[in-house]
Amino acid sequence: MSNPLSEVFAKFRVHYYRDVFSRIKNRELSLSTVEVYCVETIYALGSPTINEFANYLRISSPNATYKVNSLVRKGYIRKIQSKRDKREYYLEVTDRFYRYWNLNERYLDIVDRRLKDTLTPEEYTFFCGILDKISSDLMPETGLDEEFRSDPDAV
Repeated sequence: MSNPLSEVFAKFRVHYYRDVFSRIKNRELSLSTVEVYCVETIYALGSPTINEFANYLRISSPNATYKVNSLVRKGYIRKIQSKRDKREYYLEVTDRFYRYWNLNERYLDIVDRRLKDTLTPEEYTFFCGILDKISSDLMPETGLDEEFRSDPDAV
């Protein structure tokens, strides 16, 4: 028997990939697949600096800068200059990203609605509690629960 978590994750992942590839094929998305992963990482990190973005993905700063500049040109992110250190910039996703992101979130909304329709309110609450525990306690390798910026007021 297969791992149920692995099966669910694989189904979400392949649905997502199919959606991304169909948008690239239909020219609805002006991003390459790697750029999609980069902008989603920036979103998940919550306004990282270019250096924090590079360190998280374990890529060189020049490579990260190249990817960031491409995403800026295409309108998916913007660089916001730090108020405290004018040499430093924070990365922020734009409305264009959110329009793309909302298309991806629709499938999750569909599955969530199906869960609410299928489970009792108690089961749904319990299930969400398990997901919260997985996210907050059992996935420390992602580093997404840590504070990435040492100074949140610097933007």
